[in-house]
Amino acid sequence: MSSAMTDTGRRAFVRWAAGALAVGTLAACAPRVTGVMAAKAGKPQKTMDAAHFTAARRYAHTTFGKIAYVEQGSGDAALFLHGFPLNGFQWRGVLPRLSDARRCVAPDFLGLGYTDVAPGQSVAPAEQADMLAAFMDALGIARADVVANDSGGAVAQLLATRHPDRVRSLLLTNCDTEQECPPAAMAPVIAMSREGTYVDTWLRPWLKDKALARSPQGLGGMTFSYPDHPTDEALDMYLSPLVAHPDRTHAYALALEENSLAGIGPALAACKAPMRAVWGMADTIFSPAGAEYLDHAFARSLGVHRIAQGKLFFPEEFPEVIASEARRLWAIS
Repeated sequence: MSSAMTDTGRRAFVRWAAGALAVGTLAACAPRVTGVMAAKAGKPQKTMDAAHFTAARRYAHTTFGKIAYVEQGSGDAALFLHGFPLNGFQWRGVLPRLSDARRCVAPDFLGLGYTDVAPGQSVAPAEQADMLAAFMDALGIARADVVANDSGGAVAQLLATRHPDRVRSLLLTNCDTEQECPPAAMAPVIAMSREGTYVDTWLRPWLKDKALARSPQGLGGMTFSYPDHPTDEALDMYLSPLVAHPDRTHAYALALEENSLAGIGPALAACKAPMRAVWGMADTIFSPAGAEYLDHAFARSLGVHRIAQGKLFFPEEFPEVIASEARRLWAIS
């Protein structure tokens, strides 16, 4: 934790730590709760299916393009930023769990999902951050709590430093950091995208063969914690728009080749927003060192909650952990 933290910040952290310890202990001891188990326990399912999510999709018109998004709830806003090659559907289990506390908004990035990119518009991370500021203007959002994963985490850091008055707090899960941007695992994706073959080599076969997509060689085995994820429905939602628009998919991947976070350290240290990291320790894409970097980089870091079995896209599989961490963070931000 930064030595620059105020006495008020230290007191907030102590309160946080006591609660977070309880949350972490419960999370470590709790069994995985499947849909069937929850139904048997009489607990309602708090996850939007594809039909519901698609019906809720709206579009915000900006100079960057027509930004697809889904929102639930009212009051102070929270932005949920997805990873690659996913879209806002990643947060379908989190939005309903937090809609009583925030106006929860999950946009699709430029080049991914169901957003229409303006002709000639860059999809680089810095442009994505500026797009979010314009998107917030279009929705009448002055400030927001930001929850982010994977490449969305890089954009979140850029949003917080390029537009600091727009970010109230940051909840960052496995994502790019200045020292790991992009991660080494992106090298083959970038190489294939440069050749224009990434979609046909990986994404199209995964969309056609869902079992392959969930295999150790597929999206599921590489980035999800459990072998039955992602579901067939999720794969259709994620991969269909990418396969339908290979040029923009390749453009998104190529835009990640440069280290968009180079030199961001001093700006993160000056960031006034509190930051909490929740990190999947079984991730083979981003190393555990990323969590340590974030914890030391932010002046108002509230520490790291480590998920032993979590891989890159664990927020989709552990929405209750994200919701619990978000509520605790928002209570002191």
